[in-house]
Amino acid sequence: MSPRRTAALGLALVGAALAGPLHAQELRLTPPEIAALAKGGAGAGTSGVAGIKTTTLYGDPTRPGPYTIEIRVPPHTRIAAHSHKDERTAVVASGVWYFGYGKRNEDPLAKELPPGSFYTEPAGVDHFAQTHDQPASVYIFGYGPTSTDYVVAADAPKP
Repeated sequence: MSPRRTAALGLALVGAALAGPLHAQELRLTPPEIAALAKGGAGAGTSGVAGIKTTTLYGDPTRPGPYTIEIRVPPHTRIAAHSHKDERTAVVASGVWYFGYGKRNEDPLAKELPPGSFYTEPAGVDHFAQTHDQPASVYIFGYGPTSTDYVVAADAPKP
């Protein structure tokens, strides 16, 4: 495992610890084991944007308690401004993620976050994200239940 990936995984574990008290569940997953987990489209706490694959790694984002999800975002994906009702932290595991705070997804407000980067999604704070020419994988940690509330309701993906 590369030093960058090791650092990202270490930050992920810190994020999980900060998300709330841990249950008495022991869990160890290698990258191949994570890759083998079921992937879905939109899920609780995700943007719901088509093409994004979501894997729940720990807990259940729809219920009270800590959770960890992985999102895999294809190239050239834009996620409109939205917020969540829970506080979240995140680590970029691979690719380059462009993340910003504000009521609209505006390129000048997005910061380039390479693998190993860390950011926060404070409860109720509007934020947005995007990828450019390469996909990105992001681990998100929170304490559920979560929600996804778009600033402009028309920007919410249609089921």
